[in-house]
Amino acid sequence: MTKEEKIAYWLDLADYDIETAEGLFVVKRWLYVGFMCHQVIEKTLKAYWCKKRDDDPPYIHNLAQLAIRSGLYEQMSSEQQRTIAQLMPMNIEARYPEYKEQLLKRMTPEFCRQLIDDTKTLQQWIRNK
Repeated sequence: MTKEEKIAYWLDLADYDIETAEGLFVVKRWLYVGFMCHQVIEKTLKAYWCKKRDDDPPYIHNLAQLAIRSGLYEQMSSEQQRTIAQLMPMNIEARYPEYKEQLLKRMTPEFCRQLIDDTKTLQQWIRNK
């Protein structure tokens, strides 16, 4: 794949995932709204990685590490960094039963709507970079 194809690959997946998060919101699948929002930012960060670096992004899911290692984290506002921190546990906690109950307590409709909105805002900011 060319650099441009790699970028397009990650961005297309991220766009698909944000639409999926919106669909899950409609059907009230709160836990997976958070998981998909995490995926959106992970894939958008990997697209940014491909744009800025010559190597492929690492096989990690840690959003902060992806942002730091790609050189983007220090450019983020404190609110954007907060969004990253808020999304980080959504990848792991959504997958393991011992965390689901704890996570579900936070995943109210209002929280999920704000999470989607914050994800879209951060996604667009990264794309603009």
